Amino acid sequence: MNTKKITYWVLTGLVSFVFIGSSIGKLTANPEAIKMGAEFGLDAKAYFALGLIELVSVLLFILPRTGVIGTLLLAAYMGGAIATHLEHGQSVVAPCVIQAVLWMVAVYRFPELRTRILNK
Repeated sequence: MNTKKITYWVLTGLVSFVFIGSSIGKLTANPEAIKMGAEFGLDAKAYFALGLIELVSVLLFILPRTGVIGTLLLAAYMGGAIATHLEHGQSVVAPCVIQAVLWMVAVYRFPELRTRILNK
């Protein structure tokens, strides 16, 4: 396996790890995750639905064939997270950093995005 492919999969794994960990907390009704959801005005059922959406999106991101769609879904998901944090007066640093890293990895992974976004 060449260096580019190793880098590709390591970066994909790091981004996926963040989203999978977050979704598992929501899907398993982790008390800390439920508490955070309650702070945003979400009940356990809504938080479970968000976890499911997040998990499906990250699975689409991981698969090379559906990776661009997964990228767009995760970017939209993080946009919602940023808006929710702003609405509730919380720091947006973490979701903005995750969003930026997501896009950097996606542009590296998918030449079609690199062409569209960077015009290269």
